[in-house]
Amino acid sequence: MILEIATIDIKPGTNADFEKNLGEAQAVISRAEGYIGHQFQRCMERDNRYVLLIKWTSLEAHTEGFRGSELFKEWRALIGQFFENPPMVEHYELKFENG
Repeated sequence: MILEIATIDIKPGTNADFEKNLGEAQAVISRAEGYIGHQFQRCMERDNRYVLLIKWTSLEAHTEGFRGSELFKEWRALIGQFFENPPMVEHYELKFENG
């Protein structure tokens, strides 16, 4: 399993619409092959910053499978219009876990 962490800054004043569309986008990403689960969190210090934590079965499930699919186009159409700049996306592998 890998964890995708995407930091997204949205255009100021668009939180309500972004969160509405993000709610719809959850149904899209959850249909992707290799998808395990996710959390979407809003930053407390910067109200236009969000972190998307998405679990995938493998790096390729995200970078090749999802990103190369029609689902990605649908996902991006729902939320991409709100981006202030391109999201910063990184992938992590679990080394230790407690709890």
